[in-house]
Amino acid sequence: MAWRQMISLNRASLQTLSNSLSGFARFSSKSNPYAVKVGIPEFLNGVGKGVETHVEKLESEIGDFQTLLVTRTFKLKKLGLPCRHRKLILKYAHKYRLGLWRPRAEAVKS
Repeated sequence: MAWRQMISLNRASLQTLSNSLSGFARFSSKSNPYAVKVGIPEFLNGVGKGVETHVEKLESEIGDFQTLLVTRTFKLKKLGLPCRHRKLILKYAHKYRLGLWRPRAEAVKS
């Protein structure tokens, strides 16, 4: 009998704890200006670090953004991209596919 009471108390306390934390996780201190349609130029500009210099080459050879997301490193190497830029593109493409990263919209300067 005592075990049943302890288990039910633990379940009740865990349930209230999870309910209170779920509302807390929705708030963030950073704003998300994601109103931009993502294409190859927006993606590469979001990555930065010199990768945006390859926009014309990737648009002509690869075509659309969805193909870039599944492109392998050997194809990027064939296109003549340096190793550091290939690594950055593949890293951010993986993060984008998982939904962990998106290129930010350009901030409006006043």
